[in-house]
Amino acid sequence: MSAAVPIFIAVILLTACFKRVDVCAAFYEGAMENLKTAAELCPTLILLMTAIEMFSGSGASQALSGLLEPLTSALGFPAECTPLMLIRPISGSGSLAVLENILSSVPAESLAARTACVMMGATETTLYTIAVYYGAVKRRAGARIFAACLAADAAGFIFASIFAKLFFA
Repeated sequence: MSAAVPIFIAVILLTACFKRVDVCAAFYEGAMENLKTAAELCPTLILLMTAIEMFSGSGASQALSGLLEPLTSALGFPAECTPLMLIRPISGSGSLAVLENILSSVPAESLAARTACVMMGATETTLYTIAVYYGAVKRRAGARIFAACLAADAAGFIFASIFAKLFFA
């Protein structure tokens, strides 16, 4: 299995030689195109990272968690997982920090820890992904895109809690 990558690279190079493709020029052209795309995405990513830090640092995440607590407890959702539910669609690294906080504050065998782990696997950093993909194709994402993606995340959160109870409790 460790030889798979070198074999794959060798096949690409042999194919390029057989078809008489200038590999260095093709690589250079692709690298330049990707650097332009990365430069065009930078303002969007900087805005998103700033918004994430403001949301977390201002205490808005904790305040919103407190407001949602009656609803989430009525649904049987672990209260410890509410901050993860709020930050997961926005930031992957932020949600990893919240997950680490959950795992350090509750036992690993608890429903909250297991629900949080399932949530991490069942959901996506939706807003980040939308920003990157739509920024790359230079289009604006419509409200329906956000609604559909956030509904999918909500379903992921709800089913994470259900499946954690069903399989681990």
